[in-house]
Amino acid sequence: MSDLMVSPAQLSAFIYATFRAVGLPEADAHTVGALMAESDVQGSDGHGVIRVPVYIRRILGGAVNVTPNIRVVEERAATALVDGDNGMGHLVMKRATELAIEKARTCGIAWVGSRFSNHAGPASLYARMPLAHDMVGLYFAVGNANHLPPWGGLDMLLSTNPIAVAFPTHKETPVVLDMATTVAAYGKVKAKAMMGQMMPEGWMVDRQGQPLLDPNRRDEGFLLPIGGYKGYGLSMIVGLLAGTLNGAAMGKEVVDFNNDDTSVTNTGQAICVIDPSAFGDVQAFKLRVDKLVQEIHASERMPGVDQIWIPGEQSHLKRLHNLKHGISIPLSLTHELDTVAHQLGVATLAQTTV
Repeated sequence: MSDLMVSPAQLSAFIYATFRAVGLPEADAHTVGALMAESDVQGSDGHGVIRVPVYIRRILGGAVNVTPNIRVVEERAATALVDGDNGMGHLVMKRATELAIEKARTCGIAWVGSRFSNHAGPASLYARMPLAHDMVGLYFAVGNANHLPPWGGLDMLLSTNPIAVAFPTHKETPVVLDMATTVAAYGKVKAKAMMGQMMPEGWMVDRQGQPLLDPNRRDEGFLLPIGGYKGYGLSMIVGLLAGTLNGAAMGKEVVDFNNDDTSVTNTGQAICVIDPSAFGDVQAFKLRVDKLVQEIHASERMPGVDQIWIPGEQSHLKRLHNLKHGISIPLSLTHELDTVAHQLGVATLAQTTV
């Protein structure tokens, strides 16, 4: 049997139905469904519908507040701290990003942090939001489980702590960097296990430092940081900015939401938005970004290299393909989602209509 092919609208409708079934208000369920489906559309399949089972388990376990009072608790002209009241991370970060865009329009730059949030999907979802306003977005987050020890250590005190940055362009594809501070995000490891595939060497090692290739043995080891000790340092700095600065969890305080369905995670995130008009003409800026993209595309390539990619280009192409042809859902994931649907009394993904 082949994988299940679904449209973005069908995927969004299914996710919406699952969250309505566990008590999210209609508007919030629509928002979460749309953002999670967009994760799969852009190819971030480790952060999209694959997360439905764990989100639902945590809601049913009482670990997530389905009717939060998401509010600003600290504020100055260009900054704010949003308390998510333990709501779905997608709702918290959408609110934080919209606030940062509003403040950047006035101040030229804005920084909004969050505490008592939850896992919010791929970092680029929020870094990209300011692009619609011709603004630059920078996103930082503390990962929702510690899979990285300090350099040379074995205690899991750090996480993938992702970074995303998005720059608007004129005609070229927007420049969007979305990366974990580890070689691979943990969601990719889970996706490999779901698809029955082995991991490449360099993603994980066991506690003796030997390569770990079987994603089903992931609990026997840990992720490797990008650039060795530099990635470890970057993970720590991102955690301090997105977590510690906001009064959110960091270090031993981080809860592994993959294996804990009852504890509040107090996840921290941060979004920084820059309005290029504070530095000059916006159109001229976008044209300069285009020029750099074109220069990189036209640069001399090494033998055997067909194309030099700009950050975000391959994700953009995946998005165009998935919008046209639909999204492929592995059978193993389809079966898991069917189990959730039956448990909640909603239509399965294959049966969902729009």
